[in-house]
Amino acid sequence: MNAYYRISKAFTNACCLPLDTCSKYVIFSDCHRGTGKANDNFLKNELLYLAALKHYFQKDFTYLELGDGDELWENRSFEDIKQMHPDSFELMSKFHQYGRFYAVYGNHDIVKKRTNFSEKCCRNYYCEHELCQKPLFPYIAFYSGIILKDKEKKKDIYLTHGHQADFLNCTLWPLSRFFVRYIWRPLELLGVPDPTSAAKNHRRKKKSEQRLTAWAKEHHHILITGHTHHPMIGTASSPYFNTGSCISPSGITCIEIENRCISLAKWSLKIDNNQAVYAGKSVLGNTICIDNY
Repeated sequence: MNAYYRISKAFTNACCLPLDTCSKYVIFSDCHRGTGKANDNFLKNELLYLAALKHYFQKDFTYLELGDGDELWENRSFEDIKQMHPDSFELMSKFHQYGRFYAVYGNHDIVKKRTNFSEKCCRNYYCEHELCQKPLFPYIAFYSGIILKDKEKKKDIYLTHGHQADFLNCTLWPLSRFFVRYIWRPLELLGVPDPTSAAKNHRRKKKSEQRLTAWAKEHHHILITGHTHHPMIGTASSPYFNTGSCISPSGITCIEIENRCISLAKWSLKIDNNQAVYAGKSVLGNTICIDNY
């Protein structure tokens, strides 16, 4: 089974959502929410993430999470992750409550594809503000892919995590998880990079991006993924986009789709004229009109 087949297979029985001039989507990937220990790479950017989510909730965006939202290779317990990041899960639950949250599983949270994961783990979370259990994502489904269907101009957008382009992180994911959980996790604390990671291994990252780009060109589809943590904006001749991640030291990145245009946004700490620190957004690269594809 080659990479192109695995990528195509991700869109079998995909979740289909509408794409038109009224559609407003924000796409995050690779949050890698952890348990608050030294290897919880999300922790340092959580306030930026909360600021961004509040902005998008107020602006009526639908939140699409493209996999690796939770770090379930290094950590066994989803409950521990929920307890460590209650504010983030509270905000995500609000999106879900209003029918504006959809999620794809990645390689690091591939256990979410199990039919009983939602029933077992996603019903409730503990709200620290009200000191009680509240609904989290009751009856949620985690997908391998999402398709934004454009009924008018047939400019559909395909979204998946992107690990399908990497044999080691897709087909051999149990072996990769074993190495990450029991070998590379302790070594990471000593500064040794994980060789299974497309985000940290430049050669693996480049090969994955080449395969994803080739798939998008061959099928004449706009393709948006995460996985490599490398934010990318596509072009008319190369319709491959990447959300980046929420664990970069310089901030978090995401993709916005609004008014039939695609933008790559970065949220980072900024300082205003009064020397006050705030979470600010900037647009990276060009905004791309979907109708030009």
